[in-house]
Amino acid sequence: MEGTKGTLSGRAEPPASPILADWAQKMKRSVLRQMLAVVARPGILSFAGGLPAPELFPTADYAQAAAHVLATDAKALQYGPPFQPLKEHIVHLMAQRGVQCSAEQVFLTTGAQQALDILTRLLLNPGGQMILEKMAYPGIQQVIAPFQPRVWTVPTDLDTGLDVEAVASLLEEGVRPAFLYVITEAHNPLGVSLSRPKRWRLLELAAEYGVPIVEDDAYGFLRYEVGHEPPLRALDDQWVFYVGSFSKILAPALRLGWLVAPESLVNKLTVIKEAEDLESSAFTQRTVAAYLDAGHLLDHLTCLRREYARRRDTMLCALEQFFPQGSRWTRPAAGMFIWVELPGVVDTAELLKVALEQEQVAFIPGYAFAVNGQAAANCLRLNFSNATPERIVDGLERLGNVVKREA
Repeated sequence: MEGTKGTLSGRAEPPASPILADWAQKMKRSVLRQMLAVVARPGILSFAGGLPAPELFPTADYAQAAAHVLATDAKALQYGPPFQPLKEHIVHLMAQRGVQCSAEQVFLTTGAQQALDILTRLLLNPGGQMILEKMAYPGIQQVIAPFQPRVWTVPTDLDTGLDVEAVASLLEEGVRPAFLYVITEAHNPLGVSLSRPKRWRLLELAAEYGVPIVEDDAYGFLRYEVGHEPPLRALDDQWVFYVGSFSKILAPALRLGWLVAPESLVNKLTVIKEAEDLESSAFTQRTVAAYLDAGHLLDHLTCLRREYARRRDTMLCALEQFFPQGSRWTRPAAGMFIWVELPGVVDTAELLKVALEQEQVAFIPGYAFAVNGQAAANCLRLNFSNATPERIVDGLERLGNVVKREA
């Protein structure tokens, strides 16, 4: 049989390398993760990552918990089902946030990021629809990317949060997102918390249009003002999937989070999780449970809230003192971030290069959070939890000098 030159039996030449999925050909690494290598360089004063303060990690108490588990529970190093005592602890933690749930509704995950991925796989069809804020946590953008959804964007008010009426308008026009992703407390990157009227209105929309809400509450236990609004899950147990995490209140390296979801869906969540990592670390589950058994968490949270509030207040004062007139920033009641908008025409991506080179100060430029190419060239996110007050003042003075020179 004759063949065409350069082919086998008339077939086209095979590709020189593996053909990637369409979405994978377009994917880029998160700027936030790239910055981890940059800020690890000696001498860099970083306001970039969403990092808790390592000097505040409860290392001694956690070491005792780990030693106890290793000495008494060999199953901690084995495959095993979700650890029931930890789920019961989480039920009590949720009650502190005003959420009533049962241990059967608690689903353990390898960090909050995996929780978002599992819920996306549960709810979003390929080519489906999503509504996101114009500035959104890159982690949610990454988990929906493989599904190549059509994404509509809505603005966010820096005082009251997500523009819920813009969401209502899209729903009225027939947009049907797989779910609404919301950070109700201490938005990442904007730092704003959703107002109470907007929380109720969002729940009304969810029920009216049958749209689930994924509530990311990674920062809900880190509130610095008296009083707080309840999580959406405390107000509605039908349409709200709640995502929690130990990363910000204990340590990120534990990679331990949870979902509060309808008990009827736990089997489906389990199947999705098994495809990802089979199960979360049994050792981590048991050591966190042992830490909680010892009753350390309340004092630890009190310490975090006191110290992070001091660092937040120091950064707000330093912004007033060192940044140019016309700058605007949020005043977060919780969380780890302050969002800054600079006056005039400033490209904060270029500003970052100058700040690193001239002053050895790092931050995250606004474009890292922009959805669908939204403009954020003059914006930046600052983290206040990972630097002492003294270093915050020093770093903001140095960064303010760069801003004034370049603006």
